[in-house]
Amino acid sequence: MEGLTSFLSFHGLDGEPAAQRGTTVVGLLAGAAGAAALGGLDLGPASPVPSVPDLVAVACRPVPQGPDQLPGGGVRSAPPGVGPWRTSWSDVEHAAAVEAVRQAIARGELYQANVVGHRAAAHRMDPRELARRVAGLPGATYASVLTGDGWAVGSASPEQLVRLSDGRLTTIPIKGTLPVGPGSQERLLSSEKDRAEHVMIVDLERNDLSRVAQTGTVEVEQLFHLVDWSGLWQATSTVAARIEPGVTTIDVLRAMVPGGSVTGAPKRAAWNQLVALEPVGRGPSMGALGLIWPGGLDLGLTIRTIAATDDTVHLWAGGGITWSSDPRAEVAEAHAKAGPVMTALGR
Repeated sequence: MEGLTSFLSFHGLDGEPAAQRGTTVVGLLAGAAGAAALGGLDLGPASPVPSVPDLVAVACRPVPQGPDQLPGGGVRSAPPGVGPWRTSWSDVEHAAAVEAVRQAIARGELYQANVVGHRAAAHRMDPRELARRVAGLPGATYASVLTGDGWAVGSASPEQLVRLSDGRLTTIPIKGTLPVGPGSQERLLSSEKDRAEHVMIVDLERNDLSRVAQTGTVEVEQLFHLVDWSGLWQATSTVAARIEPGVTTIDVLRAMVPGGSVTGAPKRAAWNQLVALEPVGRGPSMGALGLIWPGGLDLGLTIRTIAATDDTVHLWAGGGITWSSDPRAEVAEAHAKAGPVMTALGR
């Protein structure tokens, strides 16, 4: 990660955020392997889309946007030609991975792990258009499109990984999902399994923030609040703190990535379990995508995220596994999370 440190330093974004000056904004994509490297973890299995770098940093400045430039907007091409989708493991294999996590929990090795599956499909479209379609999904508070040579990443993430503004740090993890429908809001709010899964990650994020926060300032401002993402209820919480004087931008990144909601608790033990179970890497998903500017940053966690090359589009989805998880229900939840993205791309 020395390259990222040098890049930020070149643009005046190293050191203590409060002392940074200038007008340069850096767009940052840290894929799953890039985030793992920042967090001092193993890189994991190889990415199924190696053309997308594990770490991308781009110095940029805002440009005016018209209706045709907005992510997901102004797309007037022919109907999408995407599919059929193929998964990197079967539902039976996915369920077996969930059960393996449950057994690791029973042995006392961890409390929770976020098992992620991958699927891919051939397409006949501009990769940038696919990315825009995904970024336009309802509830995408971190709607993002990033393109490179022969690839595009589109994110419809509703989850804040970390934000720093005026010395205030926040993270808003998501854990707990149900399709929107009659009575589903009440069922999710009263679910002991989902609340336990959620609170474990909130506690993990409190610990992560405490590594770069002033002592005594870490607090949970909102606990288990439901938001609607593309027809799914998502349980969120807001954890906040004041940044410790002397802490640098890189320090904040190292403390917060990979995000706890896509790894598990304890983070290192959960990650090691997942590296052994998941058959392919997570590519640019389950990482971070957003902006760093003088004095602050705002990064979304790259869930509900696709990577498209000239002929193939890749998608990842999963969920947090606890001892009370039902393997079949966890497989169904992963499909439910992938569903709106697949619909946006065209089945």
